[in-house]
Amino acid sequence: MNKIIEIHDVSVGYKNKPDVLKNINLDVFPNDFLGIIGPNGGGKTTLLRTILGAIKPSKGKIIFSKNGKTVRQLNIGYLPQINKIDKNFPISVMEVILSGLTINRSFLSSYTKQQKDHASDIASQMGVLDLLHRPIGQLSGGQLQRTLLGRAIVDSPDLLILDEPNSYVDKRFESNFYNILETINQNTSIILVSHDIGTILPLVKNIACVNEGLHYHSGRNISAEWLERTYTSCPIELITHGSFPHRVLDKHEGCKCCDDDIESP
Repeated sequence: MNKIIEIHDVSVGYKNKPDVLKNINLDVFPNDFLGIIGPNGGGKTTLLRTILGAIKPSKGKIIFSKNGKTVRQLNIGYLPQINKIDKNFPISVMEVILSGLTINRSFLSSYTKQQKDHASDIASQMGVLDLLHRPIGQLSGGQLQRTLLGRAIVDSPDLLILDEPNSYVDKRFESNFYNILETINQNTSIILVSHDIGTILPLVKNIACVNEGLHYHSGRNISAEWLERTYTSCPIELITHGSFPHRVLDKHEGCKCCDDDIESP
């Protein structure tokens, strides 16, 4: 089967934490919808940044492919965590969405009418068409999420990466948001990171748990036993709704899953 990403024996660390990721192996397939779970500080965001090229592995390699051929890079759309966004930056909704276009143009050249019309179509799909000229500092969390998702998909990426999107989801838009992801997934591979397993299980096709190492589970029909094995020292409790676990609970003293994220750039 073709793959768009092959991660071979990758390790990543920082000066203050040399073993954030150890010997990671992972394949991502065309039209895959991979859910990544794991404790805070376990390396989820570091793995995303490594795939994006923001961090260089200390060991191992990542291979990108398109249509069965190795390429230097993929067109990747990225929806970051909301706490990484500077809402004071003077930029409008339209400008944010347009900035997702990977085009060869000079800094001072203008976007074409066709590109602006396309950005407007994306804004309409995201439910922010009436906010196109509003500064992002005046948006609610949900409106900002929709705008950033529009930026991430405006260039029809090969891969869409979503880092904790449910951390600022607009509940009025939530069902539409996940319906949009389902539509996007027909032509685009998706990697979604979340600490809320109940949110992502109905959506994804495969699951990976990252906690320094990586444990991969093909399919979404996971068991409490697999989760307990995967999280190792972290005791967990599952509430099941139907055939899939709904939520990981049980905050407790001395568990890094319940501490603040300790990953550093």
